[in-house]
Amino acid sequence: MAACAVLTASACHLIGVCAKMIPLNEKDVAMTLRHDGRAADQLRPMKITRKFTCHAEGSVLIEAGKTKVICTASVMPGVPKFLEGQGTGWVTAEYGLLPRSTMTRCEREAVKGKQTGRTQEIQRLIGRSLRAVVDLRKMNGYTIKIDCDVIQADGGTRCASVSGAYVALVDAVSWMLQNGKITENPLRDSVCAVSVGMSDGAPVIDFDYEEDSTSDTDMNVVMTGSGRYVEIQGTAEGDPFSSQDLAALLALAKSGCERIAALQKNALDG
Repeated sequence: MAACAVLTASACHLIGVCAKMIPLNEKDVAMTLRHDGRAADQLRPMKITRKFTCHAEGSVLIEAGKTKVICTASVMPGVPKFLEGQGTGWVTAEYGLLPRSTMTRCEREAVKGKQTGRTQEIQRLIGRSLRAVVDLRKMNGYTIKIDCDVIQADGGTRCASVSGAYVALVDAVSWMLQNGKITENPLRDSVCAVSVGMSDGAPVIDFDYEEDSTSDTDMNVVMTGSGRYVEIQGTAEGDPFSSQDLAALLALAKSGCERIAALQKNALDG
């Protein structure tokens, strides 16, 4: 039976620290309501459903507002050629949009015969993010491949993919331990991601598509559960941002990642 954890709209502007919920300091973030009624520091409602499919060693449906991504983790013997003979394992990822996950139908990349640069960039980000919290030497020559398939896109698909992929990875590792494929848990930390940006001169979190397409600055932040940065991708789409803006965005991302990490933990404890 599928297990799930939910971050509701009423709790989306609280920092989750394990089971304790701590209000954000409202002085740090403008509380202006956005087009969908959220405050500037408010995540979209998020839900993580484990064991979403029956075949993969780990599978998750992650929902962030209207964005929905299926993340499956497959355990396979062997490693890429460049790692053969080194006594290590590997974790990698693939990412894709279903044709009608978007407002207008997008062509399957398999039909085109090649992946777009965007797809390659995102799946490399997902893979790097997961490997940052895995001790590959404990993988015993196995590869875990994560497939992130976007079934509905409304902004933040790469961040949702990272956050959902981690939960699927944990379930795949648990399967490996239970079935004697590995003897030690290779996971060193958790990992999740969130988008932040500047909109009308104010820092906001978790853009949907409408906000993402009109923002001044767009930034994706990947963090571990212990609060360390894995990746920061930030670009000024309009006006350049200041060092003060950057500090505010990173503080906002940290609070968002803490909430998502708590949701991941709740899903895995369920």
